[in-house]
Amino acid sequence: MIDLAMEWLNLVLRWMHLIFGIAWIGSSFFFVWLDNSLRKGINQQQGVLGQAWLIHGGGFYFTEKYSVAPPQLPAELHWFKYEAYFTWLSGFFLMGALYYVSADLYLIDAKVLPLGRWEAIGFSLVSLVLGWIAYDLLCRSPLGNNDAALAIVGFVLLVAAAWGYTQIFSARAAYLHVGALIGTIMAANVAMNIIPNQRKAVAEMLAGQVPDPSYGKQAKQRSLHNNYLTLPVLFAMISNHYPVTYGHPYGWAILAVVMIIGGLVRHFFNLKNQGRGTRYEFLGIAFALTVGLVFFTHWDPRRATLAEGVTIEDVQRVVAARCTVCHAAKPTFDGITEAPKGVMLESPAQIRRFASLINQQAVRTETMPPGNATEMTDEERQILAAWIAAGAPIK
Repeated sequence: MIDLAMEWLNLVLRWMHLIFGIAWIGSSFFFVWLDNSLRKGINQQQGVLGQAWLIHGGGFYFTEKYSVAPPQLPAELHWFKYEAYFTWLSGFFLMGALYYVSADLYLIDAKVLPLGRWEAIGFSLVSLVLGWIAYDLLCRSPLGNNDAALAIVGFVLLVAAAWGYTQIFSARAAYLHVGALIGTIMAANVAMNIIPNQRKAVAEMLAGQVPDPSYGKQAKQRSLHNNYLTLPVLFAMISNHYPVTYGHPYGWAILAVVMIIGGLVRHFFNLKNQGRGTRYEFLGIAFALTVGLVFFTHWDPRRATLAEGVTIEDVQRVVAARCTVCHAAKPTFDGITEAPKGVMLESPAQIRRFASLINQQAVRTETMPPGNATEMTDEERQILAAWIAAGAPIK
């Protein structure tokens, strides 16, 4: 009963995380687009930075942005914050329900670092807090006045964090934690900088004062950071479905390239919306990096001498000992109520049917079993590799 309840909790949290994430990303993309699309108007009022006309859903819209603030505070002011808060909260609880509750299966890999459950959870929580503190201090330092230099240093630190996570957690959890770190930075930007600065501006207007322009400048910088971080964090969210990336021995480098690609794609649209030319060179670079990434992920330096004379009976012994505790009609592994993704490996025909999946997950990337929970040996992986290389015969 508890296992069933946890499965439903996982589903509900994942669905909520997706819903809130779409709302947050949508508003982020829209407002950055709006900022980039503002143009000087013919009869523009004093203090207005720019104007934009829009058409959508059968109607016309007219928007203006003030350089600092309007002369008078409007009666109704719409705030955009809860999308960010609920996205982070649902994501954090989802990570807890999956990676903390089942830490031995998804979070810890004894071959990487033999941690206890609470040690691993502690590393996870502390890293998110320290990551935000490091980023915030970086933005508040003199480096924060140079956007290009700040972006480069921030990227290097993110790559260092990605590498560090691969030295602590399972490969799958490492990718997830990079996404969690980026998501924490983005949500904290809203909660700790953007909204507080906007509240200060509103408070000064209510007091009859002209708001300090630095409030808007700081908030705009953090908002733009969130915009560029969106595509990398989306990739980290879905990466658990693609072990060819996180399961690669240089998975952290693959993630670094993905972050560059995401940043270039976002930069292309931002510049295009500013009217600074089509800037297709950025899309070209992103495409070239993507092609290179595809070829790189197919190269794996872990090569072993294949076992000889392997039969289906040898393969069945390995699968029965290491895989069918989960991949069976009635799994026996604690916390698993049904075969993951419907993959069952109890007969020669079933094993052959999923041979390519076994090759990808248990041989090439070694991401199965998760965290090597059933302690599959290198020799056993060689047996699977040799059988698959021979055409996966079952007679």
